[in-house]
Amino acid sequence: MAYITLNRKKLQQNYQFLDNLFKSRNIEWGVVSKMLCGNEIYLKEIIALGTMEIHDSRISNIQKIKRLNPGIQTVYIKPPAKRSISRIVRYADVSFNTEIRTIEWLSEEAIKQGKIHKIIIMVEMGDLREGVLGEELLDFYQRAMSLNGISISGIGTNLNCLSGVMPNQDKLIQLSLYKLLIETKFQKTIPWVSGGTSVAIPLLLKNASPMAVNHFRVGEALYFGKDLFTGKTMKGMHNDVFKLYAEIIEITEKPDLPIGELGKNVAGNSFSMDDQDDLSGSSTRAILDIGLLDMQPQYLILEDTKLKIIDASSDMTVVDISHTKKKYKVGDLISFKLDYMGALSILNSNYVDKKVED
Repeated sequence: MAYITLNRKKLQQNYQFLDNLFKSRNIEWGVVSKMLCGNEIYLKEIIALGTMEIHDSRISNIQKIKRLNPGIQTVYIKPPAKRSISRIVRYADVSFNTEIRTIEWLSEEAIKQGKIHKIIIMVEMGDLREGVLGEELLDFYQRAMSLNGISISGIGTNLNCLSGVMPNQDKLIQLSLYKLLIETKFQKTIPWVSGGTSVAIPLLLKNASPMAVNHFRVGEALYFGKDLFTGKTMKGMHNDVFKLYAEIIEITEKPDLPIGELGKNVAGNSFSMDDQDDLSGSSTRAILDIGLLDMQPQYLILEDTKLKIIDASSDMTVVDISHTKKKYKVGDLISFKLDYMGALSILNSNYVDKKVED
């Protein structure tokens, strides 16, 4: 059976790198756990790092975090759905918001539960996902601050999540100016300017982030150490906290080209041939015990670079092993490094075991 591992030591080292970076700049930060898909084995590893703030976009995951450690501040990092309001107030200490009507529902529920629910007002900064338009922000803030049971903990933004808009110093300064406008007009303090995610960390390393941005939410950089500007691993971090292992269940030399009338495969793709193809060619193929139900092949990175993924069906993946010097046999494991999207599918699969290694 295929399985994924989390390397505890490398996770701890990545966490310490980030914690030192943020502390040196007086920035608060929380760990984004949504990629872990609520897996309790891995949530316990995140809690063991010492973080006291965890962000997630699934309320069921936040409920698990609160059960594992009630003292951790939980942050729901997308605008709440109406049908989830009661559970969000019960289990999330903070939520990201962009609609006054939603905040009114949160207010009503917070009063009912005898709580003060904290909110972050998300501001649209060009990526065109969630966010209040800048010209509407002051009016929005005024309406939200009047609601009982609600405490506005800050403003924030998301970049690079939908349209690929990258953060830069100008955008973060603009967010800082919104904070200044609100505090000046309403004589209120904005504790958090949550302008940072993994994609903005390279700006910090270049000392380009303005001081008013004092809060980050980090997932991808913690798990993969990736500089999202360059695509490379940040110096001092690990890119292989997670690894996937799949077992070989068949090895056979087979023709390179399919034989018979061709149609679309299970994924809706068609095999194409051209005049340059060698009709007599063959290759040694290994079949692995993992497929499209569990992962997306384009996001898997073979550790043995001489191997090549040919294609995958619902629960099997075919790999060309003809060009490697290693003598694979049935029952052997083939290992993969993962990027964010690769890990996301696998961690959401009930058919891939989750393990921790030191």
